[in-house]
Amino acid sequence: MATPQILVVDDEPDLVELICLTLSRMQLATQSAGDVAGAKQLLKSQRFDLCLTDMRLPDGDGLELLEWLATNNPGLPCAVITAHGNVESAVRALKLGAFDFVSKPLDLGVLRKLVASAIKLAANDDDPGATLRRGPMLIGRGPAMERLREMIQKVARSQAPVHIFGESGTGKELVARMIHTASSRADEPFVAVNCGAIPNELMESELFGHKRGSFTGAVADKPGLIASAEGGTLFLDEVADLPLHMQVKLLRVIQEKTVRPVGEAREQSIDVRILSATHKDLAELVRLGRFREDLYYRINVIDLRVPPLRERREDIPDLIETIVRRLSRRLGVEPAKVSAAALQALGGYAFPGNVRELENTLERALALCTDGTIEASDLQLRPSPLAGAATASPGATSSGTNAPASGGNHALGDQLEEVNAPPLSRRWSRRATTRPRRPSSWG
Repeated sequence: MATPQILVVDDEPDLVELICLTLSRMQLATQSAGDVAGAKQLLKSQRFDLCLTDMRLPDGDGLELLEWLATNNPGLPCAVITAHGNVESAVRALKLGAFDFVSKPLDLGVLRKLVASAIKLAANDDDPGATLRRGPMLIGRGPAMERLREMIQKVARSQAPVHIFGESGTGKELVARMIHTASSRADEPFVAVNCGAIPNELMESELFGHKRGSFTGAVADKPGLIASAEGGTLFLDEVADLPLHMQVKLLRVIQEKTVRPVGEAREQSIDVRILSATHKDLAELVRLGRFREDLYYRINVIDLRVPPLRERREDIPDLIETIVRRLSRRLGVEPAKVSAAALQALGGYAFPGNVRELENTLERALALCTDGTIEASDLQLRPSPLAGAATASPGATSSGTNAPASGGNHALGDQLEEVNAPPLSRRWSRRATTRPRRPSSWG
């Protein structure tokens, strides 16, 4: 296997020497350029596995180089070096497609992790779709699903925070898991946190951890959920439900890449990618003063919309087949047939609860059907007050007003076709180890 090649672009000789020495100890080959023109010349003449560039250069800046790479070498990961505290520049770089950023003065441990992730990503580029095929999959062959798969593959190449939005039951957690599986962090933990299910008084301890004796009942050190995602992905589900005081603390975690457990005097460095999701309109919550504007722009570097089921009706037959087959397998029976009348009824229903509602409907129909055939009467579809509104505005983006009262955001089975997928009961028990259960109301 060829030695990975790294291009370092910086006009400070001491910093270049430090970076090259660090990378050489990782058994990596390096070349350097002192300006944008020199970097472009090297990039045209040979292949690199990673470009590491400073933001300020004598004849331009790192953002200009990023834009050039997006056109001339879109597959090359590029990380930027920013001034300490200049998070705005880092966010702009991530929006332009930067793989990640590292702040001055350089933390060599952070630099090594960044480079290792980028090299691992480059090694997976021989078959870009393989990572999407080996994990959970979105069911559907319509244009909306194809666009979503393409976006997942693109954002998986970056370390930028991604905000996934869409109505309840569309499968936002599934999308987050697919991003993780297709990324260079696939072999590390994926930790999902339901921000709406943790009591306010316990939230800081649950997320950040605590030291023994830091408060009454703290009888031992406890690592937080953020630290447990070290090296992997932290998925903040229903992020809109975070109280304001926790939004401030989360903002610091994203900006400084550090976490401080309750009762600990010093902060600890962390290497975690942040994904978030909600069915609410964050921009509207910002306008109402219920969500911090600065946090909104930090977690929303890349946004990803998951379309509701009514916008991809062509996928309903495939979803029905997949769900019925999985439910029948779980029950230990032969897959039931779905009559033409039942298919027509399902195809014309608004599905305000999206794929989760479709799965619940089919599970109920399987219990009621006779002779192994699901009839329209077995579906027991009920008129919904949201159905008319859903049909009237098929292009509307998600908001809290369109979510059914029973909606949540964890469609474990939604659109999910896993290899050797365990029963839902076992998946529920595994999830309980990474976050609290939702309240029985699923609100």
